[in-house]
Amino acid sequence: MIPWEVLDSAPVPGGGMLHLYRRGGEFSIRVGRDELMNSRTHGSEDRLAEAACAGLAGHARPHVLIGGLGMGFTLAAALRRLGPDAGVTVAELVPAVVEWNRGPLGAPSGHPLNDARVTVHEGDVGALLRTRVPAYDAILLDVDNGPEGLTRRENDWLYGLEGLRAARAALRPGGVLAVWSATPDRRFHARLRQAGFAVEELRVRAHRNRGARHVIGLAREGDGLKSVPGSERYGKPGTDLF
Repeated sequence: MIPWEVLDSAPVPGGGMLHLYRRGGEFSIRVGRDELMNSRTHGSEDRLAEAACAGLAGHARPHVLIGGLGMGFTLAAALRRLGPDAGVTVAELVPAVVEWNRGPLGAPSGHPLNDARVTVHEGDVGALLRTRVPAYDAILLDVDNGPEGLTRRENDWLYGLEGLRAARAALRPGGVLAVWSATPDRRFHARLRQAGFAVEELRVRAHRNRGARHVIGLAREGDGLKSVPGSERYGKPGTDLF
């Protein structure tokens, strides 16, 4: 078997190191021994974008915010769902991850950063949400392995009640917040409802119909959520279902 080779390493603001590995045509991004993502298993990242963008077909000039560039698969899937008048802002905290996507990681995802509809914000997605300006029709969060996190304690704000309220304020009327998570997190979904969202959950495989099961939470203000096939609804805001 071909051994893994380290292509590059980069510090995470606030502490920790990211490492980019390659084995033949396969890529992996890790923190220590923990693999954050792999270029062979991106089905749930694709589904995150597909579910969030499914209802945007009728929107004029939709604007989508993606928190976390990763390996570019979520961005690529969103672009496939959106029309030529759409705009996508992708926020990535680690500048090296952007460079990796412009370099060796570009080919597996189809070089989505080359799309004219894309704007890159090299910084914390939380800074964009803190403006509380209703600028986005969809906000997709795939930051630090989801609400449980691995690398940055600062991400607790993003998935906490204050951050979720900021995300709600940053959505245009009828907008959707979509959150990727490695595992189910009922406390997080309870916080979503406390922040004023109705929530549905999708259980999806990491790679087509195989691999680990990941979770996508879809949230809209109040009771305005349209059911997505394969989802489980958690009810109106304030409803204690757990």
